[in-house]
Formats: sequence, structure tokens, C-alpha cells
Amino acid sequence: MTFSLAELAARVGGEVVGDGALEIERVAPLESGGPGDISFCSSKKYRLAFAASQASAVVVGQDEDVPPGRTVLRARNASLAFAKISTLFHPPALAMPGVAEQAFVHPSANVDPSAELLPFAFVGPEAVVGARCILHPGAYVGAGARLGEDCVLWPNAVVRERCTLGSRVVLAPGSVVGSDGFGFTLDMEGEGGSGPRHYKIPQVGTVVVEDDVEFGANACADRATLGATRIGRGTKIDNLVQVGHNVEVGPLCILCGQVGIAGSTKLGTGVVAGGQAGIAGHLTVEDGARLAAQCGIMSDVETGVTLMGSPAMQLREYLRVEVAMRRLPELMKRVRELEKKLEGLEGRS
Repeated sequence: MTFSLAELAARVGGEVVGDGALEIERVAPLESGGPGDISFCSSKKYRLAFAASQASAVVVGQDEDVPPGRTVLRARNASLAFAKISTLFHPPALAMPGVAEQAFVHPSANVDPSAELLPFAFVGPEAVVGARCILHPGAYVGAGARLGEDCVLWPNAVVRERCTLGSRVVLAPGSVVGSDGFGFTLDMEGEGGSGPRHYKIPQVGTVVVEDDVEFGANACADRATLGATRIGRGTKIDNLVQVGHNVEVGPLCILCGQVGIAGSTKLGTGVVAGGQAGIAGHLTVEDGARLAAQCGIMSDVETGVTLMGSPAMQLREYLRVEVAMRRLPELMKRVRELEKKLEGLEGRS
């Protein structure tokens, strides 16, 4: 597939500086790009790589400095423009309608004729698979589960019984929607007086995943104890994220790798949680909050704040504490010196 640079610019709302007739065949990194390639530069850190790159063209922002003689595609949002260009060269796979002989579809299930089920996909009783969905080998759709249109379940992704996916939901390999919530109560007597045990609380709720949500590999959203765990429209969930039972994640949130959210917590719209952030249960994180990597969230979070540290504190306070921590060795030395001087004064008195 080949596009002229001018055609690419027109498709992404950009402007060519240089030769718009250049034929572009691929996207490539700055370092390895060559003739026929288009690359991307959005940071001054890569200025040297930009200057040395052999790529035919580079996507840059409106105000990006450009080495003399380079052909570029300027765009208001360079990252978005490059993503759209990359999508042109690597479009998502389309469903090839049909059910493989080795796939299993329960007689009571409803699979749209335009869906594609690859070998060893499983669709349980009363389940619904919408138009143009793709179920890869090992994908599991439990009894009564419902998939909207254009969903993709990669190998070994699981949608357990009675859970619902909206349209255009992507589940990466090994991700699970609707695993049992982690709910137990302590039974001190045990069965027949056999002694203490953790008694499992039945997790009889569901999970509702709205449109345009993506789960990374081995990410999990637990089913509710009662009611529904909910993942809002357009939210993106990275690998190894854990969403506990009865959690409500608002629209357009970003949950980075290894984030953990305990049960019954509510996230507003556009919340961003960095890698390994941990959020305690029964809290509210309001719209637009930003939680830095490894944040420990122990209380409610207000709209739009940025938090760092564990336990978390607001960014300015965290930076002041960090500066003070780095001075502790020096301060301890000064305290010891003052203690010695004080002892000498007391001796003379």
C-alpha cells in the first residue's frame, strides 16, 4: 500500500513542508527509517536522531524545529496524526464470516452470521455474539454473556456468564471479564465446629463493559458481589490491571500496568492511574485526577488533582517532602554536631 505524502497530509489534516509527491510505503522509527518510510518526532530528546534519519518524511508538531532540507508533515497533534497514518498502513483485521469446525457454539446461542469464530473458540448457552466480532482460538464466552458489534477476543480471553461487552471492545490474550470478586467472611466455628475458615461470599453480580474499551493482556475485571462492576466508554486498561468487584470506572480513563483497584471504588471521567498505583476500596476518585506511578490512594481524591507517593499527597507537597528527605543525612550530621556543642556547654556550666 502506497500513499503520496500530500495524500497522507490531507487525510490527517496536516501540511507538507517539502516534496508532497514523495511516495510513502511504510512507517518506521527514526533510527531505522529509509527511503519510502515516514517516521515521527515529537520530542527534543530525539533531535539528533531526527537530523541523522534517512526516512523520506517525518511527522512533526506545528512548532517543531526542522533540520534544513528535511521534508516533514506538520500537524497540530503530531502523535495523533502519526497514529492515523500508521493505521492506514496497518488497518485492523476484518472478520472473515464463519464458524470453524473445531469451534463450539451451543445450540441456544446466537452468533451473528458476519462474526468469525476460529478453532477452539467457545460460545455457551444463551450467549450472544454481535456482528463482525472475532473470537480467536481459546476465546470463551460464557452462558448468557452478550457481545456487541466488532468486538475482538484474542486467544484465551474470557467473558464469563451473564457479563456484557459493548461494541468495539478488545480483550487482549488472557484477559478476564467477570471472574469472581475477592469476597470472604471469617467463620470462626467452621463446618461442624471444625475451626476457623474463610467462607466465600457468592459473587452473583455481573460486569458491564461499555463501548470502545480495551483490556490489556491478563487484565481482570471482577464480577460484582451484587449488581454490576462497570467499565466506562472509551476506557483503556493496560496489562495486568486488577479491577475489583463493584468498582465503577468512568469514561475515558487510563489504567496503566499493574494498577489495582479494590472493591466498590468509583472513578470519574478521565482519571489516569500510573503503573502499580493502588486504590483502596469504597473510595471516590473524581474527574480528571492523575495518580502517579506507585501511588497509594487511601482516601477520596478531588477533581483534577495530581497525586504522588504512598500514602499519596498532592504534587507540590510531595516534591517538598522529597527535597527534605534528600537533606536528611546532612541534617542528621548537623544535629549530632549541635548535640556535642550542647553537651560541652552543659559541662562548662
